[in-house]
Amino acid sequence: MTSSKPTNEIFAEQGLQSFDDGVKQPRRPRPAGTYHEAARDIPIFAETDVLVVGGGPAGTAAAVAAGRLGADVTLLERYNHLGGLSTGGLVIWIDRMTDWSGKQVIAGFACDVFDRLPKEAVMGPSRSDWGSKDISTAQYWSQRAAAYKGIVTWSPTLDPEALKTLSMDMVLEQKVRLVFHSWVAAPIVEDGTMKGVIFESKEGRQAIKAKVVIDTTGDADLLARAGLPLDSDIDKADIHHCINTAFLVGAVDIERWLAFRYEDNDGFAKFMSGGRQTVGSFEKPFCSWRSDVALFMGPRLSGYDAVNVEDLSEVEMRSRSLTVAHVDHYRNNAPGFEKAFLMLGAPQVGIRHSRRFQADAKVTRAQWDEGKIWDDEIGVSTSLAPKFPNISIPYRSLLPTGIDGVLGAGRHIACDPNSHSFLREIPQCWMTGQAAGVAGALAAASGVAPRALNAALVQQELIRQGVYLSPSVEAAAKGATIAA
Repeated sequence: MTSSKPTNEIFAEQGLQSFDDGVKQPRRPRPAGTYHEAARDIPIFAETDVLVVGGGPAGTAAAVAAGRLGADVTLLERYNHLGGLSTGGLVIWIDRMTDWSGKQVIAGFACDVFDRLPKEAVMGPSRSDWGSKDISTAQYWSQRAAAYKGIVTWSPTLDPEALKTLSMDMVLEQKVRLVFHSWVAAPIVEDGTMKGVIFESKEGRQAIKAKVVIDTTGDADLLARAGLPLDSDIDKADIHHCINTAFLVGAVDIERWLAFRYEDNDGFAKFMSGGRQTVGSFEKPFCSWRSDVALFMGPRLSGYDAVNVEDLSEVEMRSRSLTVAHVDHYRNNAPGFEKAFLMLGAPQVGIRHSRRFQADAKVTRAQWDEGKIWDDEIGVSTSLAPKFPNISIPYRSLLPTGIDGVLGAGRHIACDPNSHSFLREIPQCWMTGQAAGVAGALAAASGVAPRALNAALVQQELIRQGVYLSPSVEAAAKGATIAA
């Protein structure tokens, strides 16, 4: 199902195209039968205050935020690293955290990350240039994915290995129990409340009991397996539903490439035309954190289901073929790529959207024009264009309808397809993850369901952790008196 009201707006990955040639590999039919799994007792691996499932941007932020409140936190992650798509997915171009005036509105955990990353691991404009409309400055940074609409933004590119290390350090500093190589199989739900999960690892199937669970799987896996209704409609005019595997190319001279791209219009047009004829779906590189490494965020494949194992397998196979073809064409034809080699294909497939849970409140396209500020706001997102005000995110958008004991954060939060085009981005996942972690810790400590928490209590702690809230919301939260 597609959205009937496409945004027709260009956000982070501006100028990029999706690719759908309608060709899929033949699929073997699946047998119609079933197999009965015998009942068995499952050993309990741990009991914890807050269980975070999924160690991507949202899950990492949630675990750190909950740990700061003294909660006993367990974090399950299926890979061998934290950061999800921002590291293993090579989405190392971190989208805008400043609004159109240059003010950083996605702060808190996002500030903590960039305050601690090594300087050599980050490429982006200095703070003094955020919001600059100087033509030459904006032009320079627009070539490096850090200026839009003629305005310089804080949207840096970083070293994924440095972020992996920092993410793990930040989690372990809060004494979080970090469990890698673990894949959640099912939620434990009793009387309409999620009480923990069943997960699998090399040790087999085990269980974790928790006072509060946070689903940061990116695909709402726990909520889906709990049988909750989910939304999967898309905005077909946006690339937010496309899937791909990103890749890094080493031994390049990115400055030579940029000079060619922006100074030789005819040569660049001929090169791109040749690439489309030779490769098919053909992409331009992005600058990375180093001048000798190029980042390719595609090709973006459309028409695949991110929660279908055969589709995911085919995306990986097609992405690999297209990756190799890209490297060959660039090495043979592009200035600055004469010695290029495939440095790394992302260990994680790049999922932008699969499904979103339903909640009592959600961000919708109509709110962009309205400039709605929610009373229970837990963060503020940058908007798509200067004509829109900042976007307020409600606490209730983290509370799935129809179940207690669980929060959701990351790219599957409650919103419409248009708003999902930016709420799925890394900074927004940090923001919603931090809010979910705070709420989970507060709920576990007080013995109440996250839905029963006073939003002002969550807001007060978020402010203490450096999160930016709309001025009116911050004032109300600071002035709120909350009964013990």
